[in-house]
Amino acid sequence: MRKTHSSGILLYRYRAEELEVFLVHPGGPYWKGKENLAWSIPKGEIAEAEKPLETAKREFYEETGSEVSGNFQELTPQKQPSGKIIYAWAVEGEIDPAALKSNTFTIEWPPRSGLQKEFPEIDKGEWFGIQSASEKILPGQRGFLDQLQDLLDRDRKLFS
Repeated sequence: MRKTHSSGILLYRYRAEELEVFLVHPGGPYWKGKENLAWSIPKGEIAEAEKPLETAKREFYEETGSEVSGNFQELTPQKQPSGKIIYAWAVEGEIDPAALKSNTFTIEWPPRSGLQKEFPEIDKGEWFGIQSASEKILPGQRGFLDQLQDLLDRDRKLFS
């Protein structure tokens, strides 16, 4: 796949019958102090010859330090304003945000200083109710939240 394709996991759970989703906050100086419209599903670039679901699982592990398993439900890919396409899978599961262990990246910081500094790719993760998540998540990924809600509502009607 091209570098214009990413793949990720939308992890969800129920707490006191409220739907919650797990989102991550990007690390590094650009995102420091940004909260609303800054969070994301754990995701990353699809490597050559790698299947999108494999990428999603690998990226989840690299960004959180936790493996994810379960009944993966494919969501409709979302095209971003940049033209990038994000593939995502919803899966019910658990993760402790306090145990998050992200991989790192290196950039020149401060800009034009010649100094290289290492930052975590993800600096924190958190569970959010669906309404709060829609205020936190990057706008181009909000469609995944709507799809998850629709999917779970359909499932609930089938089994009630």
